[in-house]
Amino acid sequence: MPISTLIVDDEPLVRRSIVRALRDDPQIFILGECSDGRSAVDAIRTQAPQLVFLDMHMPEMNGLNVISEIGAKNMPVTVFITAHQQYALDAFELGAIDYMLKPFGNENIARAVARAKQRLASPEPANIVNQLKEALERIGKQTEYLERIAVNSRGRIILIDINTIEWFKADKNNALLHVGQQQFDVRSTLSALEKKLDPRNFIRIHRSTIVNVRRIREVHPWTHGYHLVVLEGGQKLRMSRYQHALLQKLTAN
Repeated sequence: MPISTLIVDDEPLVRRSIVRALRDDPQIFILGECSDGRSAVDAIRTQAPQLVFLDMHMPEMNGLNVISEIGAKNMPVTVFITAHQQYALDAFELGAIDYMLKPFGNENIARAVARAKQRLASPEPANIVNQLKEALERIGKQTEYLERIAVNSRGRIILIDINTIEWFKADKNNALLHVGQQQFDVRSTLSALEKKLDPRNFIRIHRSTIVNVRRIREVHPWTHGYHLVVLEGGQKLRMSRYQHALLQKLTAN
């Protein structure tokens, strides 16, 4: 039976080149293509591909976020696509996951597919999930933090400087970012977004709230062990109870 395959990359030309290289392989069946991490998560959950080509760097929700959402033990055989050689030299040497370094050609794709077929044809070692997690942790430590976030506004795409954002609020499976009196939807969970924000500048004060510490005006006690975080614009946000370590971190900034 052909190997069901999903291709995930925000660059149409990259997806097209992979499709061209795979379409004549009778052992490969292309389920579809995704241009962002959120649709990739949905496709992996609903279509259960056996193989996925997954871009490491996509806006809003990258390859690491996708695996975080799905869970390492539930991921299909994965070929990461990356433009950063240091990731390949460091994290991928574990052999837990495969990669293709941009720019790549048909030979690189063929080699990755051959290894994926071998992996699918034989039982995985028991520690493959732990190896995958370790590789991803090592990659994550090198991942650059967001500098800008792309949002939709009245049919336009606006790039917002991360330093101008005052706070984020969870909104079901998405988030709302606040800049002054404006708010914008971000297609990412708060947990996935938190991993892409510089922890020196952004702190999660509540399960539904992340704040820019540079926009905090004051912090003061409230009722029943809670604290209120007051932003420069006057917005008052509740901090989770008994967050003593977090309070010390806030007051130290």
